[in-house]
Amino acid sequence: MVGRTTGHIRLTVSDDTRQATIQPQVELDTPPTTLLNTDESSAYNHISDTGRGHVTVCHSHHEHARDDDGDGFCEVHCNTMEGIWTGLRNFLCPFRGVHKKYLATYTAIFEWTHNLKRVTADFLITLMIPNFTYLPT
Repeated sequence: MVGRTTGHIRLTVSDDTRQATIQPQVELDTPPTTLLNTDESSAYNHISDTGRGHVTVCHSHHEHARDDDGDGFCEVHCNTMEGIWTGLRNFLCPFRGVHKKYLATYTAIFEWTHNLKRVTADFLITLMIPNFTYLPT
């Protein structure tokens, strides 16, 4: 999921894309006042039953964005999330395949780096200076 106002993302590795798997995660990660923009996947069919707003675009009918209120701005789309998946794919590409056992870890690293809005000197020092010793204890 990606926040429209903050740009922060929340990624979860799932075993499948069935509604029984996806819906509990959506409920866990979003407040009840959330408006969800998704594609036409049946995994999202009952999201509105939880009290969350839900609008869809139908890619199979060549619809990628829609202007519902007539202001000339296509506010109904899931292109932002699709761009995030492209970013994750590009992040994983240099590793030439990731074992399923470690996919959640790589995904969490990508999520963390994407959500990091400001790189400070303290942050860089933490990354560059190891917090361990090579000497036996």
